[in-house]
Amino acid sequence: MAKHGKRYRKVSELVDRQKHYDPAEAVKLVKETGSTKFDETVEFHCRLGVDSRHADQQVRGAVVLPHGTGKSVRILAFAKGAKADEAKAAGADYVGADELAEKIQNENWFEFDVIVATPDMMGVVGRLGRLLGPKGLMPNPKTGTVTMEIAKAIEEAKAGKIEYRLDKSNIIHCPIGKCSFTEEQLLENFETLMDAIVKARPAAAKGRYVRSCTIAASMGPGIKVQLAAK
Repeated sequence: MAKHGKRYRKVSELVDRQKHYDPAEAVKLVKETGSTKFDETVEFHCRLGVDSRHADQQVRGAVVLPHGTGKSVRILAFAKGAKADEAKAAGADYVGADELAEKIQNENWFEFDVIVATPDMMGVVGRLGRLLGPKGLMPNPKTGTVTMEIAKAIEEAKAGKIEYRLDKSNIIHCPIGKCSFTEEQLLENFETLMDAIVKARPAAAKGRYVRSCTIAASMGPGIKVQLAAK
């Protein structure tokens, strides 16, 4: 295991690894453990009491964080005709159809962070599944990225809409802002995401749903968050 540097060891001393901090305390602490050299992302990790191998226990969705993620988002829109014009007007960085699909396939082009598509384009997008799926880029009606309301989808993505989904260990990993955000902004983003996850509880989930939650600056120590019973 790699040894941590002097700075990491120093900020780790600020965190009691055994303690579960109140959410407001946790965001205050995450700001203190962030680097002064660059603006670190604040990461959210939440373990759920479900089994993602079962279709009826999947947890997946999207939520607009009130203060965004602090990251500018590059959007690729698959659309034609009037919908392509609408996407351009809404601020999509790239708009097109088959030619963009070929660029991704042939040139391994991934200069974008989010894909939105109109339903009629899913025949084209579907062929990219094995390239987009592993990167978490495949548009999906459940998260509002396959829609006829393409302008709305683009505006929400630009405003700080994030997708959340379980990994194979039944953990959700998401960014909830930057260390430069105020404590109030980080706390509001945290609570908005947590509320969305709680509301997405599958009917098949048994027992305690939210098992644990940790937040951390991208290069800082994990801070356990005390949660109300969910």
